[in-house]
Amino acid sequence: NHNIFMKIILTIAIVSLVIVMLSNTLQAQEFEPRALTNLPVKTNFFVAGYAYADGNILMDPALPIDDFNGKLHTMVFAYARAINIFGKSGKIDIGLPVGGGDWKGIFDGEQFEDKSAGLGDLRLRTSINLTGAPALKPSDFSDYKQKIVSGLSVQLIIPTGNYNPEQLPNLGSNRWTVRTAYGVSYTFTNWILEAYAGMWLFSDNREFIVDNTLSQSPLWVTKGHLTRLFKKNRWLALDCGYGYGAETYIDGVKRDAIISGMRLGLTFALPINAHHSLKFTAVSGIRFKQGGDFDALGLLYQYRWNHKSN
Repeated sequence: NHNIFMKIILTIAIVSLVIVMLSNTLQAQEFEPRALTNLPVKTNFFVAGYAYADGNILMDPALPIDDFNGKLHTMVFAYARAINIFGKSGKIDIGLPVGGGDWKGIFDGEQFEDKSAGLGDLRLRTSINLTGAPALKPSDFSDYKQKIVSGLSVQLIIPTGNYNPEQLPNLGSNRWTVRTAYGVSYTFTNWILEAYAGMWLFSDNREFIVDNTLSQSPLWVTKGHLTRLFKKNRWLALDCGYGYGAETYIDGVKRDAIISGMRLGLTFALPINAHHSLKFTAVSGIRFKQGGDFDALGLLYQYRWNHKSN
């Protein structure tokens, strides 16, 4: 498909330009390359980021809306901590998005147009590296070489975001979501290859378009990352993901809406010093049936610090 090929080329070109601009000025979701990287226990992270998305991007990833087009600005604030889980390395993290934008689309044959701003849904996650990544103190890392690591994560999305039953769509989903993922990472010389498989489970939204009930079957997802490591802890990752499922039911009636879409992305990490770093991301969504069809650029700032272990 010529259009898909051109979107891939455009995404790579945009991120290449961003990386060049970074190199000159700083001496240089829904993707998270290197999520299985082992970290010293009691390492902490604070993250603040901004992203801009344009196109068919839905805050709730499986609403049965046609010809959706919007512009969305999002800020995200997150905290993460590396922990010891029965001798295995793990992480806990919490994140809160704040966003705003305007959009239009068609639902049940009628066109709508709206805008919104406010909080998104709160996200809590626990991750554990099951093999290849024991829980280590900072002093133990000099003898540790990461090779093959496997891990499991469970994320709970809590419906705390802004939600108006008479508005479509919303920044909040007004329902609980559980995301699970299992992944394997293999490190060889200056490359890291990762593969993940996961599932999203949705509770019902009983205030969809005032008083209707929106239900959806599980959404199945796969992701892969190929990361190139450079000097001074810089790295560049090529990201790819595919999602299928989330059949939609409104008041028990099945709708002609099922997600089938791919996302392509690039992620570039630029450490400034031992504590501060920047991360640039570019993502392009490609829709085969329902799902996102958009382009997005983002910038994340990360502050890292450690508590000494006895």
